[in-house]
Formats: sequence, structure tokens, C-alpha cells
Amino acid sequence: MALVDLLNVSKHYEAQKILENINFHIDEGERVVIVGKNGSGKSTLMKIVHGSLDADQGERINRQGIEIKMLSQVPAFDPSHTVREAIEAGLGELKSARGRFDEISALLSEEFDNETLLLEQSHLTTFLDHHNAWNLDDKIERIMHHFMLKEYETSNVALLSGGEQRRVALASLLLLKPDILLLDEPTNHLDVYMVEFLEELILKEKFTLLFISHDRYFIDQIATKTIEVEDCALREFSGGYSNYLEQKQELLRTMAQQHDNLLKLLKSENEWLRRGVKARLKRNEGRKQRVLALREDAKHNPSKIRKMKLELEREAKHFNRGEGVNRQKMLFEVENLGLTLGNKELIRNFSTRILQKDVIAVVGPNGSGKSTLLKALLGRLKPTNGIIKMGELTIGYFDQHREMLDDNLNLIETFCPQGGDRVDAQGQDYHVYGYLKNFLFPREFLDKKVGVLSGGEKNRVALALLFTKKVDCLILDEPTNDLDIPTINILEEKLQNFAGAVILVSHDRYFVDKIAKKLFIFKGDGTIEESYKPYSEYLEDEKELLEMDAMEAEFAKPASTTQIQSEKPKVFKLTFNEQRALEKLPLEIEALEAKIDELNASLADPKKYEKIGISVLAEELEKTKALYEEKVDELLTIEEKAEEIEALKNS
Repeated sequence: MALVDLLNVSKHYEAQKILENINFHIDEGERVVIVGKNGSGKSTLMKIVHGSLDADQGERINRQGIEIKMLSQVPAFDPSHTVREAIEAGLGELKSARGRFDEISALLSEEFDNETLLLEQSHLTTFLDHHNAWNLDDKIERIMHHFMLKEYETSNVALLSGGEQRRVALASLLLLKPDILLLDEPTNHLDVYMVEFLEELILKEKFTLLFISHDRYFIDQIATKTIEVEDCALREFSGGYSNYLEQKQELLRTMAQQHDNLLKLLKSENEWLRRGVKARLKRNEGRKQRVLALREDAKHNPSKIRKMKLELEREAKHFNRGEGVNRQKMLFEVENLGLTLGNKELIRNFSTRILQKDVIAVVGPNGSGKSTLLKALLGRLKPTNGIIKMGELTIGYFDQHREMLDDNLNLIETFCPQGGDRVDAQGQDYHVYGYLKNFLFPREFLDKKVGVLSGGEKNRVALALLFTKKVDCLILDEPTNDLDIPTINILEEKLQNFAGAVILVSHDRYFVDKIAKKLFIFKGDGTIEESYKPYSEYLEDEKELLEMDAMEAEFAKPASTTQIQSEKPKVFKLTFNEQRALEKLPLEIEALEAKIDELNASLADPKKYEKIGISVLAEELEKTKALYEEKVDELLTIEEKAEEIEALKNS
């Protein structure tokens, strides 16, 4: 049964149609991403699901008593609260429930058969299980650490930047774990390590999620279903971004209309994805198996961990070696660069050369000094020590504040400041409308003032303007922020065709993997490491090395200090729902096994699959198998709990 249903919903803003007779539902456990161009209605759909925006017509039905929470773009806090108090503000009911559970557990140690207490304990167990609220204090500490909020714990939340406040609001919602969590661009203002933590948390705690994102790796990792908003309608695709690309490409092939440009873009994107991401996933699976085997071996031979670490470190050094002599024109020569702001050393003794065709991504945690390096290269910040030698070159700079734009000019005045309606972009002459159409602007935007555009539209204007400049080097600071995926695809294509050097700061792993040929990795302690690996592969190696460090530390401990403690208190009785599930699940599993056999038989029978369709049958088989695995896991978990309770009673 769906948690929320939208039936024949329409929404207009004055004369503009946004959604027209759309149907939508979200089931428990689903993680649904909404994709589409900026302005297509993604946020409108999310607000209607949330209930904070009314539809003009149609019906919204939600299951009684469900809790739906949405991450606000501009969070509101009690101005007197510290960061920790703001995070804990919505957790009162969970804390009270845990306290009452502990009280009942103490009472039951003396009144083992008190049915009233057992029933109340059962209800509390179900509630705490649903919200995964057994270890709230530990979870608060962990999430504050990973979102880099621990150092602000006692600071007034009102003094934080907008990005930091969004992290506080996101932390609170994740701890609350509502029935449906709605997130609009949750990875904005998060560095790559925060995004990975967010991915792990969402998957581990089995959130029901509706989200909007331009982070394609995040979508691929998280989404179970993709909803595309286009031309006031919704189209549903199973799975994440890579599945969406494949299904969309197949859909466009079968349509009679001409979609040459879009098909070309999709084909290019899909080929890159197949080469890069599939290979990465295969490597990751190998790594996972290797680490699991290593853990087992290390119990008997801890020296194997050190050997594996050395192999990984040697591999990294191999990737960092340049091949032969590079005779490209030198743009920047950096010698022993050091840069300190306030009391924080951001860059220490960094030396490098940047050549005319280098494409470099500057990556690392928030606050580590990435944008500072860009400003030093631009000459806007004087080094604390060391020097930056700059060749004869012109630079195009894109910053997060869009300083190149004048809000008082319209688009024609912005692109044709000397008059006329022609624009030169990378050696080609365009009519201004023809050029802006490449950046997804319709004709009616030509007379609009820059100041009335949205953040995403301003970013598109700034990027389009950047590519009309004759420059040797592009320096881009977070260029994909506030962009939709179609615009990011256009940006990627422009950068891949750019003849000069590119230096960019980005947390978007997919974008960096696709564009960058070299990495400057800020480690957070002033040091900068250079690497030629794909960024996602570097992150996997880094994670594996950290796991090995933890394993070394674990096996170095005396055996007597290693204790295995249960996170969750023992309960004395299965809940009512668990007892019912124990009776029903074997029958459900048996029925699913029969359905899987039936679908396999249909896929082997040409008469049946021609009538129903191979793709329909294959998709239904995958869904049935996934549900079967879920039901088996649920049954095994309940059976284990029942065995523990029986053992406890007999002890």
C-alpha cells in the first residue's frame, strides 16, 4: 500500500502549466529521485507530496498517521539554540520513548509476566525499531562528526553559514527518521566524504525517500525509482541514473519524433558510464572480496594487512608518475607554496606545474583550502611563502557568486554589450538566441533581466558567457552547483572540447571522473597530493587504507580488551507484528518462489514473452526476486530474535 498517492493532480502558476493530470505514489521503503530540467516542476511535485503546497485539482491521499518531513532550502531554528540543541530539538518523543523503555525493562526484571508492561514494551520496541532510536546519543555524536559540526557544537546556530545551517537541519531529520523524508538537493554544501556518509546512512537505515539531486553517483547509489518531470507530465523508470539512461535511450529510439541531439548526448553519456562506472563497480566488488578475505587472514596473520597497504601505496605512486617529457606550454609554476589564513595553515610547501592542456580537479574536504588555491592562482591572494610564476595567458573565472554578471542587464545586453545580436563562442559565430538555446534558454528569456533569474538560471548564463571569452585557462569554483543534469551534460561537453587548461573545484564525483585528467587532493592538514587516478577510484583506495588502519589497530589490541556488545537492549517477547509475521512470512515466501518459477517459465516461452513483452517480464522478475530476498531476511531476523528470547527464558 502506498504511503502517499497523487491522483490526477494539476498545478498552474497563472497562465503557466507546471503539472497536468499527473499520478504519483510512493511506497514504504522506496527511494525515488525526481529528475528534469530546472523549472520543469520538480520542487512543485515534492511540495505537493509534502502537503505544504495545494494542487489546483486532483486528489492527495496519504496513509493515516504518517510523518512526512522535508529539508528546507532555508532552515528555521530557535535563534537561542546552540548547534547541538538545534539538532536535538525534534527528538524529544524518541528520547522519552527510550527512557520509558529502560524503566519498563527494569520493572520487568522483577515482574517478568506483567502483561500490561509487556504490551507497552512491545509498542515502544516497534516505535524505536521504526526510528532506529536505540542509541540516539551515539548517533548524534557520529552525525555531528561526519557533517563537520562537532567543532560548532556549543556555538549559536544563527551564527553559522547557510550551508552549515542546512547540514544542521539535515542531521536533525536523519536522526528523526520520519516515515517519508523529502530532500531537495541534499548533497549541496556537502563534501564528498559527507556525501558517502549520507549514502551509507540512508541505505543502512532503510529510509523511505523522495529526493531531487544532480549528483549522478548519489542517484545511482540511492534511487530505486526515477521519476522524470517533462512537459507537465511524469514518466517512471526503474532504478537509478544508469538504468534511467538506458531506459530513456530505448524509449527515444521507439518514438517517431526526431531526438537527434538528445540521443547523441544520451549515447555519449551512456558509453562513458558503461566504460567508467561499470568498470569501477567491478573493481569495487573485487576490493570488497579482497578486504573480507584479508580480515579473515589477519586474525591469524596481521602482517598481511601491512603488505596489502604497501601494495596500494606503491600503486598510487605508479599512477602519480608522469610519462616522458611534456613539451606543452607552461601556464603556472608553483614553488613551495604556503598559505595561512588566520591561524589555519591551508597550504604547505606545495610545488607543481600546470600546462596548457591540463584538466585538473581540486578536491578534498570542506574548509581545506581548495577555493583559496584558486584565488592564489588568480593573484587575488598573496602567498604566505613560496611563489607562483604565471606564463603569458588569459583566464576565464567562474565563481560561486557569479561576479561576472550584472543584474541590471538583460541577456542580449549581457552577451552583446556592443550592440547587435551576434556572439562569437570558441571561434564560431552564432545568433545570440541560437547560442543560448544550447544552454536550454527559450527565446522569451532574451529580454529578461539577469536579476530576476533563479540561481540555476544565473549559473547557466554565467557558464554560457564564460565560453564566449577567448582564454587560455578556465578556473571554475563549484560550477555544477544549482545546475540540473541536462545543463551539467552541456557543461561537460563544452569542457571536453575546450582547447586550453581547466582547473576546477568540485565535490561532484561523477563530474570529476568524467572531466578531470589529474587531481590536486587537499588532505585537510595543509598538504596537497597529486594523482592521475579517477576520483572515485582514489576514494575507494583511501577507504580501503582506512579500513586496514582500523584492522591493524583492532588486531594490535590485547584479546582481553576486545568486547562485543549489543547495541540494542534485549526484549523478552516478540511484538504482536512479529508474531503475525512469523505465521504469514513462510506462506508469502512460498508464493513468491512459485511466482519466480512462473516468470522464469514465461521468459523461456516465446508465445508468452511475445504477448507480454520480455522487458516487462524481466522487470517483474527482478522486483519479485528483490521482494523474495527481503521477506527471507525479515523471517530470518525474527526467527533469530525468537531463539534469543527462548534462550533467555531458559537461562
